[in-house]
Amino acid sequence: MVRDAVLAALRTTQGEMSGEELSRRLGVSRAAIWKAVNTLRKDGYDIRGQSSRGYQLISCPDLLNAEELRQPGRVVGCEVLCLDSIDSTNDECKRLAMSEAPVGLAVTADAQIGGKGRRGRSFQSLAGKGLYLSVLLRPQVPLETVSQLTAWTAVAVCRAIEQVSDIHPDIKWPNDVLVDGKKLCGILTELGLEAETGALSYVVVGMGTNVSQTRQDFGPELENIATSLSILGAHVQRRDLAQALLRELDNMNAAFPQDREGYLAEYRRRCVTLNKPVRLMEPDRERTATALDIEDDFSLRVRLPDGREEMISSGEVSVRGLLGYI
Repeated sequence: MVRDAVLAALRTTQGEMSGEELSRRLGVSRAAIWKAVNTLRKDGYDIRGQSSRGYQLISCPDLLNAEELRQPGRVVGCEVLCLDSIDSTNDECKRLAMSEAPVGLAVTADAQIGGKGRRGRSFQSLAGKGLYLSVLLRPQVPLETVSQLTAWTAVAVCRAIEQVSDIHPDIKWPNDVLVDGKKLCGILTELGLEAETGALSYVVVGMGTNVSQTRQDFGPELENIATSLSILGAHVQRRDLAQALLRELDNMNAAFPQDREGYLAEYRRRCVTLNKPVRLMEPDRERTATALDIEDDFSLRVRLPDGREEMISSGEVSVRGLLGYI
């Protein structure tokens, strides 16, 4: 689209760019450039235009654009689909996976009407307030290794947030990114298996990051356990966070599972669940324990009140802190 090409050109230009230069560079008429600029202005982009000097991009609305997010030369982000609203970006990614979508496809939505968390929980997905992003992967690894992707993704999310802000997140085992004990991002990994063989067909990793929510947006049920980049004082555009996250997810995809030691060490360093009392919430019972360590396969080692130690898999047990959210 000419609109997207004009926007990309103006983003990468220091100062003004004339309509003639844009026309020559993009291979379209001056009239097409003028029409594209007007469309961008209607979409909320502040573009200054002077007949003797050209166009200059002054500011941008917090919108997600597939052309800007696409990552040429990379696997993750090779194709990007930006939607206004969807039931769930994970569900859309899974539907596209069945249609032979390429590895690395990324799906974002301005809002989700059926955002999902682990163990059937819902995930609040207010329009224009968060970055709701899912990616399609097809790792050639055993099923027991695939379960580690959630932990690897948590590290990737932390790295991306640090690239666009001064915030240094923590991780609550196994899949929540926290700041000051409050949830900033949730991660949900879902698998697709071949019916005949039970072999892995695809993996969809979904992330919901709170960007510009206020305390009022969360309401009384969530305001004490959730936070956003805006509440933390970081005014980040979703586009910038999405670009950083796609880069980190591509790095993760290239490193998985060979660079386990690097991701494991960082996960352990960031994990705030360790050395704290926790509640193990199993399907048929709840038990208390103390979180001791993260094992090499990213499972959680805990000590029970009778002194016995167990390894807890994220697929088997949900962990809740006894003293607050952590």
